[in-house]
Amino acid sequence: MNEQAKTHYRKAFDSPYLSSADIVEPTVLTIAKVTLETDKTKKTKDVFNTAYFAEKELRPGEKLKPMILNATNSKTMKALTGSPYIEDWAGTRVTVYVDTKVRFGNSSVEGLRISPTRVTKPVLTPASIQAWNNAKAAYKRDGDLRKVLERMDMSEEHRQQLIAECGEAAA
Repeated sequence: MNEQAKTHYRKAFDSPYLSSADIVEPTVLTIAKVTLETDKTKKTKDVFNTAYFAEKELRPGEKLKPMILNATNSKTMKALTGSPYIEDWAGTRVTVYVDTKVRFGNSSVEGLRISPTRVTKPVLTPASIQAWNNAKAAYKRDGDLRKVLERMDMSEEHRQQLIAECGEAAA
C-alpha cells in the first residue's frame, strides 16, 4: 500500500485547520485571504493569522482547510510579499510542505511550512504558439483574460497584442 493510500494517525483528531497529516507532498496553493481570528479548536482563546485558499480541494473529494500561519510562516509571507500586512498577502501562490524538524519544546515534531521560494507562473508570449492560441480562444470565449492570467503571467505589451489579434480575427 503506498503512502498516499494510508491514513495518518492525526486524521483521528479532525482539526479544523490544515496539518502535517493532510500534506503528503509539497503543494502549491493560492492564498485567497488571511484573517486574524480566534482559535477554532476552542483549546485556547489565542488569535491567529489564518490563511484561506482559493483552491477548494486538497485532493479530489478532500476539502482544503484553512492554515494557521505561525510566526515563522508569517515572517515567510512578509518576505515573499514584501509587506508586513496580512491584507496584502491575498493572491500569493505558495508552496506548503511538511518540515519534520520543527522544534516544539525539547522535541522535534512535524509542522507545516511555507517555502521561502517564490512560486512563479509561466510567462505567455507569442513564441509559445499552442499556449498563445489557447489564450486567444479563452479571450474570445470569455471576453477577458482573467482565467488565462490565473495560470500565466503576461507583459502588458503582449496582452495588447493578443487582444488586437483577436480583434483582427473577428473582422
